[in-house]
Amino acid sequence: MPIIKSAIKRMKQTIKRNERNVGIKREIKDATKAFLAAPSSEGLSKAHSELDTAVKKGLLKKNTVARRKAGLAKVAKEAGVKLAPAKKAAAPKAAKAPAAKPAAAKKPAATKTTAAKAPAKKPAAKKADK
Repeated sequence: MPIIKSAIKRMKQTIKRNERNVGIKREIKDATKAFLAAPSSEGLSKAHSELDTAVKKGLLKKNTVARRKAGLAKVAKEAGVKLAPAKKAAAPKAAKAPAAKPAAAKKPAATKTTAAKAPAKKPAAKKADK
C-alpha cells in the first residue's frame, strides 16, 4: 500500500481505468462473438461501434481496429450481410421553426460601412542602422 499522497491517487486512477478498459474489451468481444455466431447488419454495426469506442478512448490503436473491422466486413460479405446506412434524423431542422419573437422586441441594426471594413495594414518600417 503506497504511503505518498500522489501514489495513492495514482493507484485509485489505475483501478478505475482498468475497470473501464476491461469493460470496453468485454463489450468488444461480446459484440464480435454475437456477430460471428449470427451475422446481421445490426450485429456488424454494434461491433463496429464498440471498436470505434475503443479507439476513441485510446484503448486500441487505429490500425488494429481497422484490421479487425476489415475482418468483420469480410465475414459479413461472405454471409451476404450489408452494413445498414446511418440513421437520419426523423424531422429535418427546417421543419422545426422556433417560436417567433414579437417584432417590437427587435432593435434596428446600426449600419456603419466604415466599421464593417478592417483598415488596411501598412507595411512595417525598416529599422535604420546607427
